[in-house]
Amino acid sequence: MTVRNAAIKDVKRIHELINSYAETERMLFASLTSIYENLQIFKVAELDGEVVGCCALKVLWKDLAEIKSLAVEESQFGKGVGRELVAGCMDKAKKLGLKKVFTLTLEPDFFAKIGFVNVQKESLPMKVWSDCAECPKQDHCDEIALECEL
Repeated sequence: MTVRNAAIKDVKRIHELINSYAETERMLFASLTSIYENLQIFKVAELDGEVVGCCALKVLWKDLAEIKSLAVEESQFGKGVGRELVAGCMDKAKKLGLKKVFTLTLEPDFFAKIGFVNVQKESLPMKVWSDCAECPKQDHCDEIALECEL
């Protein structure tokens, strides 16, 4: 398996992965337009020439970024794909000089296993909540906030 920066050829597959999670309310839907516009923040995991996962690192401020849109093909669960994608984003965050990375997730145990710790959502800056305006669960958010110091 290889983790690499996403390319134009990956957009359709990233769209499929993200929206398969969104259909079960585990992630926000992403349009093709938004993926093209934000392609440079995505990494993909490729196995035998097929994209089996994606993850994005969105820089929010001088010392803060978000790990988001982590989606792994179900057949690849438990094989380290998610861990490698997050590691690739964390490496990028370090190279950028960021101090902290956070995530909002329904899978807190996964992130805890790789060094993230629970934090109160309210402790995150307001800038974090820009995606919440589009979320149907905004008034009853069930995501857990976790962060990792770099």
